[in-house]
This record gives sequence, structure tokens and C-alpha cells, in this order.
Amino acid sequence: MKLKILVVAGDGIGPEVTREAVAVLKEAAATGGHEFTFSERRIGGVAIVKDGTPLPADTLGEALASDAVLLGAVGGNEFNSLPPDKRPEAGLLGLRTALGGFANLRPAFAFKELAVNSPLRPEVIDGADILFVRELLGGLYFGKPREWNRTTNEALNTMRYTRDEVARVARVAFKLARQRSNKLTSVDKANVLEVSQLWRATVNEVAAEFPDVALDHQYVDAMSMHIMNQPRNYDVVLTENLFGDILTDEASVITGSLGMLPSATIGGKVNLYEPVHGSAPDIAGKGLANPLGAILTGALILRHSAGLAVEAAAIEKGVRKVLESGFRTPDLARGNTEGLTVLSTTEMGAQVRDTVKTLLVNA
Repeated sequence: MKLKILVVAGDGIGPEVTREAVAVLKEAAATGGHEFTFSERRIGGVAIVKDGTPLPADTLGEALASDAVLLGAVGGNEFNSLPPDKRPEAGLLGLRTALGGFANLRPAFAFKELAVNSPLRPEVIDGADILFVRELLGGLYFGKPREWNRTTNEALNTMRYTRDEVARVARVAFKLARQRSNKLTSVDKANVLEVSQLWRATVNEVAAEFPDVALDHQYVDAMSMHIMNQPRNYDVVLTENLFGDILTDEASVITGSLGMLPSATIGGKVNLYEPVHGSAPDIAGKGLANPLGAILTGALILRHSAGLAVEAAAIEKGVRKVLESGFRTPDLARGNTEGLTVLSTTEMGAQVRDTVKTLLVNA
């Protein structure tokens, strides 16, 4: 299997966590007899400083010529005074738009070894395994008109969706539900927003194509509560862009850390993969970052872009085995650390890499 992967590490802890993810991917490729090639380009704040734009043309060109793109994180406080279209985040939005991926897959699953890190009771999160399917190219983040009028002190954003935009992401969610437990929950705010009324009506239309999948609807405010008190009741959750952004960050409490969450954006010319966490500039360069979200993102690359289910499962199992052995990064070693070994970013990456190699050799 040959795979060309572009790495856009970005800002803050992005370079640190993507470095460990790439090392694990290289190990999986070498052990499995596959040929992966990696290239690197700039995006976000580092690109603003060195290239004058958050998304250089050569970065975009290399992304479109690759089989998959692995992103670290973008953003930094020093760029907050820039106009929205000049900030690091504009580079990420531009990349998403150009690659065309409209379905963002964000798994949130409980690790029993990390239950102590969650503010939720262990019996509430035990066995929780939710796959969020977030629409990624519509809604408030892309709707126009949008502006901040500094003269009148008014600002405007537009939430906009078309029926086709909703239908295509809904079909992705229904197909994934068929691969899991045949349950799908669609999240909206149809009691207030016309956009959500279109969303709900369209999801109901698409549901007729999948009579074997049980569909229910939740308002986003109620869903934010249900994720906290009964996460095991949900399997595949379909949301629009803004709601999905918020709910998936909230769902990080199921795992015990935002640093544990991977994501994949599929459906376009080239799939884009990134851990859910941000750039965390306050800990950048200190060896404190948790690389497991990025490493698990690498497993999604193997599953969705390479079709290597065995290697993907080995990475996911490897992460669990490392946690079972008592290894933690600082964000996972809260409170009583008795019996635990706290590792740096690179040390944690090495533990996972060695474990994955052993699993694949013995497979």
C-alpha cells in the first residue's frame, strides 16, 4: 500500500504532537510492509510570520496532490488583533474549503483507565462510545454576509444551509450508523431557528433511505445536558457546524482530556485529519503536550484513506495498552499519581510506537 501524506503541523503544540503521530504511522507502515511518504508545509500563524498569509499557495497545492493531510493545530494569542480573514484560523477554514471535506468525524469514547480524570462518575461514562458527524462547510462559519462594523459597533454572521448540504452529510451519518448499532441522533434547534427546521426536515427525508436505522432528534441545549448525564444512550450523533464544534469539545470530559480526541474530515478531494485540541501555546515547547489525540488521528488516516483496518486497530489498541500500563502525560496524571509513570510528549509517543510494533509483529 502506497500513501502520500502532507503534514501541516501549524502552531503551538502542533509540531510536537504531529511528530509523534508521524513516527507511529511510519512504524505501522514499516511493520506492515507499506510505503508511506511524508512532506511538510506551513499553515496558520507560522505561515503568517514566514509567508505573509495563513494558507500559502504551495501548502494548498501540496495538499491537493496528497492522499491525506495531517494537521496539528493553528492559532496564537499574538494574532488575535488581526481581522478574521487574516488570522491563523482562516488558513484552516480555507484548507477545509479547498479540500472539500464536508463530514467531520469526531469519536468520543471512554477509557476506563482515565475515568478518574473525568468530572463525571465512572458509572455514567463506562462504555460510552459516541461518533459525532459534524457538517463542516456550512453554517455560521461560512455563511455570508458576515462583518464587524467598528464604526457602528455592530457585527453580523449568517447561519445558512441548503437542503443538499444537509442531505449529503446526513447520508454519511446514516451509513456510519449502519456499521455500528443502527442508531442515529440528529441535533438541531428547530423550535427557534428556520435553518434547523430545514435541517430536521431534510434529515427526515434521508431517513427514508435507511429504514433499518433508528432516528431521533434532540435540541442542542437538551443534548448538551444528555451528553453529561447519559452518554451511553447515544451512538452516532449528527450535527451542524457550530453545534458540533461545541458538543464535541464538551464530550472530551468522557475521555478525561481534550488531548485524547481525534478527528477526520471526509467527503472531499482529499481527507483532512486533525486532533480536536487547539494549539495550547502556554505549554508549547515544554514537552507537556499529549500526543495521543494526534496518534489516534493517525489511526483514522489508516482506516479512511488507506483502508488498513488492521494497522488502524493496532494503533488504537496500542494507546489503550499504554494507558493500561500506567503511562500518562501531565494532563492525564491529575490528582493521585501513585502507580503511574508521567511521560513527556516524546516519551509517550515512543511507548505507543513500540507497543504498536509489537502488536503488528504478533498479529
